[in-house]
Amino acid sequence: MTADPFTGLLAGARAEGWSTVLLDLTGVTAKPALMDRFARALDLPDWFGRNWDALADSLGDLPRGERGLLLIVTGWQAYAEARPEEWAVAREVLDSATGPDLCAVLALGGSH
Repeated sequence: MTADPFTGLLAGARAEGWSTVLLDLTGVTAKPALMDRFARALDLPDWFGRNWDALADSLGDLPRGERGLLLIVTGWQAYAEARPEEWAVAREVLDSATGPDLCAVLALGGSH
């Protein structure tokens, strides 16, 4: 068994033509840190506005593989508990961005 349970999944997705991003939100309990993690994981430009509209726009502009982009979000539970209203907005942004070429998955359990 590997140390990272997502290694095989991500490798398999890449082999099938997907771009992949693992977004670990472990320890994040405030919006600025959430936006920083998104910016880092998605390699967003320095001018990224770090607000919900900017995140929604950025998710639509991300480079995708032949099949699309697989985004796996781990460690999100602490943020959801600390900021339930903000987490609801984050979920809406992810849900709205998800489509045939973007698959956003919230991993259950702890962080990887």
